Amino acid sequence: MKNILVTGGCGFIGSNFVRLALKSLPDCRLVNLDKLTYAGNLKNLADIEDDARYRFVKGDICDAQLVEKLFSEEQFDTVVHFAAESHVDRSISGPAEFIQTNIVGTFTLLEAARKAWLPSSPLTPSSSRFLHVSTDEVYGSLGETGLFTENTAYDPRSPYSASKASSDHLVSSYFHTYGLPTLMTNCSNNYGPYHFPEKLIPLIINNALQGKELPVYGDGKNVRDWLYVVDHCEAILTVLQKGQLGQTYNIGGNNEKQNIEIVETVCDILDRKVGLLDSEEPRRSLIRFVTDRPGHDRRYAIDASKVRLELGWEPSVTFDEGILKTIDWYLENPDWVAGVLDGSYQEYYAKMYGDR
Repeated sequence: MKNILVTGGCGFIGSNFVRLALKSLPDCRLVNLDKLTYAGNLKNLADIEDDARYRFVKGDICDAQLVEKLFSEEQFDTVVHFAAESHVDRSISGPAEFIQTNIVGTFTLLEAARKAWLPSSPLTPSSSRFLHVSTDEVYGSLGETGLFTENTAYDPRSPYSASKASSDHLVSSYFHTYGLPTLMTNCSNNYGPYHFPEKLIPLIINNALQGKELPVYGDGKNVRDWLYVVDHCEAILTVLQKGQLGQTYNIGGNNEKQNIEIVETVCDILDRKVGLLDSEEPRRSLIRFVTDRPGHDRRYAIDASKVRLELGWEPSVTFDEGILKTIDWYLENPDWVAGVLDGSYQEYYAKMYGDR
């Protein structure tokens, strides 16, 4: 892995991966292609922007001419594809962007890789890798028991998960039809530094620090498996280096939590670290149960035994450790939070959650 294309490298998981890859792979050359939509932030990678091994390109993965030009210029042998629209609420209110980016964008990247690597390129399939980063949401919803495995039937319930399921099928088809050297990972809910404040944990941290209401969908008992983002990025590197071509690997944190548990935990930690609210009430008093969103999956839980048994990866950060790391990062970086909550996103944020 010497010439790596990372798509969406200015987003939450992508920026954590870029930083880890440059640290772990001293001989690599890494190009970050990012459209810089509202959730992409150049400040996420300010600490490595002067690294001679790193290049940032602002652009759309749906732009076939640009993508093919980059393949020609940089002679990529590895693609790590993070770029995606990923917020379920937004996919419900405006699905078109999700179809375009998640499906058409993935197709554009696959075509560029196919043209560059097959059939006569010196970058043979054995030396090249196209890793597609996906989600456990493609599997639908679980009952009170059971786990998602790599063989679980797809059953997406939102435009977001349907678009990711479609892109997964495209990636698989390029392996089986063309022999493109693909790999796929389906991960559980990530959390950690640089997480855009529309998702649950950073939203609750940000609102709780400001004394704003903490919106919790339905009864708050929806269950997710939580994975610390650096653990996820380590897993991706492991799959790139050891994974079997054409295979899917589920990446989970072994941390099932109800949403209300997460919210209450964040409140309690902030009460200890920064004190009670000005009213002398605990932050749990800010919790407000709101109307559930359409198609809200009840429970996700990952069986990550395949990646553990075959590739030797397992998460190293417990939820108790990870949530403390995450909260400390947000407390230490208030300017980052303020910087992402401006412009057009402020209007969206107010519309979705109320300007409280």
